[in-house]
Amino acid sequence: MLFAAASARAFDANGVVLGASEADVHKVFPSAHCKPLEWKSAAAERRCDDAQVVLAGAPARITLYLKSDRVQAFDARFDERDLARIIESLKARYGAPLAETHERIERRGGEARVITKVRWEKGADRAVLTSQEKKKRVDLNVWRGKFDEEIYR
Repeated sequence: MLFAAASARAFDANGVVLGASEADVHKVFPSAHCKPLEWKSAAAERRCDDAQVVLAGAPARITLYLKSDRVQAFDARFDERDLARIIESLKARYGAPLAETHERIERRGGEARVITKVRWEKGADRAVLTSQEKKKRVDLNVWRGKFDEEIYR
């Protein structure tokens, strides 16, 4: 399981919480490859990537972002076929989402697209799951503070 028991702090990955150290990342994800970011950012200095994690029984890839040796954010990517199971697992883990939308976007001359977005907030921490129906990748982004605004600035 990517997420620890419900008694753990919110928004963790296998017990690696926002604020954990790079050493903590390596304890839980020994195959994670950590390196400096390829760009300058006020949000993070390093990233750790691992393609061999499991999220609610589904294979996933994870990237954790660190600044001053502390995890500031992580994102997990997984296959769309596991979306329903992942959403149910996250609801059990994080509680009822602050918002959940399933928006149908009509396309001229093509199939309509359904975009699913589920959002949780706990203090300064955020988690957002985003999926586009019939696309392979689903994203779960988890961050603290203004990471999402600062990472690519």
